[in-house]
Amino acid sequence: MDSELQQEVASILKLESPVFRRVSGGDINEAFRVSDGKSSYFLKYNNNQEAGAMLQSEKQGLDMLSNASCIGIPDVIFLGAHAASSYLVLDYIEEGQRDHDFWSRFGRELADLHRQTCSHFGADTDNFIGLLPQSNQKSKDWVPFYTEQRILPQITLAVSSGKLNNQHARQAESLCNVLSEICPSEPPALIHGDLWAGNFLCNAQGKPYLVDPSVSYAHREMDLAMSQLFGGFDPMFYQSYQESFSLQPGFDNRSDIYQLYYLLVHLNLFGSAYYGQVTRILQRYG
Repeated sequence: MDSELQQEVASILKLESPVFRRVSGGDINEAFRVSDGKSSYFLKYNNNQEAGAMLQSEKQGLDMLSNASCIGIPDVIFLGAHAASSYLVLDYIEEGQRDHDFWSRFGRELADLHRQTCSHFGADTDNFIGLLPQSNQKSKDWVPFYTEQRILPQITLAVSSGKLNNQHARQAESLCNVLSEICPSEPPALIHGDLWAGNFLCNAQGKPYLVDPSVSYAHREMDLAMSQLFGGFDPMFYQSYQESFSLQPGFDNRSDIYQLYYLLVHLNLFGSAYYGQVTRILQRYG
């Protein structure tokens, strides 16, 4: 890690002789724990040309979630730039053990987050999901939002890169034409937007924390469907969520509609490993 960047971060945090220790931080950014033995912070940085916009987007998402006061969110300490790098400093969350109380609390608190609503789907600003830009143009209705801001842009990207073909694009359009018959009508909900096992933490007191958001006001079933990909969460999480804010009947039969977006994102980012899952969903509805 660049020594001048270390000095800049240490100065901002007012730390004397801090230790910078590399930690897991996902597939995109370099990540470090910064500690002087008394206080600890989480630093992520990147010199990608989009890094500044991506980290600004992450800060905005964390601020939105934090302002809802429903679930643990790391405090944002500083967003900055040094030479070709952009960086974000957060409070460091000491991790603890997950038990049934953790999962039950997580389900309730996510339900509370999803009760936060507004007059439109979308958000005030666009953001990112992984390395990909995510449009949040506002819409009064869910189906046009999901179609035009989520599914079709990813389909277009996949076709243009040769990962999908024109037949798949036609299947996607057919799917979008029947979404109003499949997705129940609900008010816009504030969602995390990328809710998989790598994007939440359990702190030392057993409290759930959300990280790396891709927020918008969307259909709350998006978060639940994403959580079921890649192994899913503990059953107590879903039971607690249902008891707190029950889903409309038939969610298990339509969850793949929402998972399609995230699988398309993974197809566009990581390639053919996700082709089979994407095409099976398209064939089912298209």
